[in-house]
Amino acid sequence: MTGTPNIPDPSTPAVEGDELQPSEVPTGASEAPFDGAEDAVGESPVDAAMHAAVVAERDQYLDALQRLKAEFDNYRKRIDRDREAQQLSGVRELCGELLPVVDNLERALASSTGAETDQIVVGVEMVRGQLARLLGGRGVEEIAADAAQFDPNVHEAVAQHPSPDHEEGTVVHVLEKGYRIGETVIRPAKVVVAAPPPEV
Repeated sequence: MTGTPNIPDPSTPAVEGDELQPSEVPTGASEAPFDGAEDAVGESPVDAAMHAAVVAERDQYLDALQRLKAEFDNYRKRIDRDREAQQLSGVRELCGELLPVVDNLERALASSTGAETDQIVVGVEMVRGQLARLLGGRGVEEIAADAAQFDPNVHEAVAQHPSPDHEEGTVVHVLEKGYRIGETVIRPAKVVVAAPPPEV
């Protein structure tokens, strides 16, 4: 009958040449490309530039943070030094005002004689001892001067006196005691220093 398509009979053996050759497979029937093909190509120049910029910015922030930390540490140390200096200055000023009182008490003890003054001497000695302990508790200590070698850093030479029993430059007499706090001199000791022997 006219118009009826030719449907091949499944039982009929295939004629050689009827199979599709690989070149005749439709283009759309090929397999989908591998999803990781793009990743295998490598990082794009744009991504590499962005990564480098982020790393550079991170390094800048780290450097700024380290500098800030160092500045803060220096500031804290400077504040601690200033605080200690102020405390030392206050103690030195107070002790300087108290030392003349100690001097007067010692002079009173040295000049007191007679049995009638025994009780007064005991009272004065108690006050002097109390003041000495108070100053010692603040770190105040007496400067060694008697029979010591003259040191202009801690001694003040008021006079020179020849002394056959002392070497030249040795302190032969202490007129007023000196005091210090650590390495800071509150008041130098006023002394008489042995002079060189007279020339014959």
